[in-house]
Amino acid sequence: MIPTHSTLQSGMVQAALELLQRLVATPSYSKEEADTAAILENFLQQHSANVQRKKHNVWARNRYFDTAKPTLLLNSHHDTVKPVPGWTRHPFQAKVEDGRLYGLGSNDAGGALVALIATFLYFHERSDLPFNLIIAATAEEEISGANGIECILPELGNIWAGIVGEPTQMCMAIAEKGLLVVDAEAKGRAGHAARDEGDNAIYKALQDIEWIKNYRFEQESELLGAVKMTVTQIHAGAQHNVVPDNCRFVIDIRTNELYSNRTVFEVLKQHLYAEIKARSFRLNSSNISLDHPLVQAGQALGLPYFGSPTLSDQALMPFPSLKMGPGNSARSHTANEFIELAEVEEGIKVYIALLETVTNQK
Repeated sequence: MIPTHSTLQSGMVQAALELLQRLVATPSYSKEEADTAAILENFLQQHSANVQRKKHNVWARNRYFDTAKPTLLLNSHHDTVKPVPGWTRHPFQAKVEDGRLYGLGSNDAGGALVALIATFLYFHERSDLPFNLIIAATAEEEISGANGIECILPELGNIWAGIVGEPTQMCMAIAEKGLLVVDAEAKGRAGHAARDEGDNAIYKALQDIEWIKNYRFEQESELLGAVKMTVTQIHAGAQHNVVPDNCRFVIDIRTNELYSNRTVFEVLKQHLYAEIKARSFRLNSSNISLDHPLVQAGQALGLPYFGSPTLSDQALMPFPSLKMGPGNSARSHTANEFIELAEVEEGIKVYIALLETVTNQK
């Protein structure tokens, strides 16, 4: 049963919304999250949580944490991208109009973060839980940075499962695509453009780009579809009358759970003329079994599930995790970003119901 407002702790929703406004009003670009980390640390301390902090990451354990029990991680991020040029509102005004809170980071992922914090505090004093809870508000998610969730995982101990707060309209993302970024360089030989000289590196790159455009990996995922490769940047040439001797381009690759990033990279090496280098192999596709208690609990509540094309900190978690939160992914990274206040309240209710259902299952 998803609780009604009357069953929530007094003032919980209002406190979460006020916290969200403070976060949105405070710039927190990736690697520059010190101020929002301080706000979060102070908020949790005011609500009697034993808070820890490393760099710009803030976390706390429930009062009756017991190392003999499995641990459930509640995680979302408090960093944001920079505002796109199309904003017609001030991105840090955090203004509420007609039931909507406008501002950078309100939807991605402030709404999910404060809803998870409210959920954590709802269960914080419970001594009868069959699992532990850790709430972690982390940094550098938007850039998959090394000083985000990855740097505090060793501090958290063994994690049984995680709920990752991202805007999914409270649907369960049970799989998400991985990310592989590849830098490629096609090499030719310089020459004068007016004579039949040189070996044009742009033409060599075009052959590779055409292959990338047309190639299809054989295995397609039921949830995530096919591996998707897109050339997103290209650079060549210094002046109009010189045949370029090199052409650099970047390939954005979104992998499904049927191929590791390294496997996809090896396929590229076999087919491309260009020299290639992967920026990282660590952001593989992630998924959680339909039989996992978190997913089973969500299904018992009637929550739909899907495969997500977007990347989150799930990619860095070496344990099963479910991505779910209030808001709509289509609003993320857009001008005049907003979240409905009712979405945040509903998110708190659904998160609580999900954990209650898991508790009753154990």
